[in-house]
Amino acid sequence: MPYNPDLDKELFAKAWEGDGTRIRVRVFSYNQGAKKVQITRENKDNEDNFRFTKLGRLTKEEVEGILPFMKEAVEQM
Repeated sequence: MPYNPDLDKELFAKAWEGDGTRIRVRVFSYNQGAKKVQITRENKDNEDNFRFTKLGRLTKEEVEGILPFMKEAVEQM
């Protein structure tokens, strides 16, 4: 069965912003299935628009910034 975006429901979302980057912590449920956490990174381009990029490694500052969001996300699951 192909992916259907209408069946993908966002249940929780918070974002931490640092110097030119944003890390988003979200909880999704697809087709009323298991709730899952998604963590994504977006970096600002030359026009100050955020663009998706590979999450990669996190700095200590980034981890400390999203840790409270991760705890909230777990409570939503």
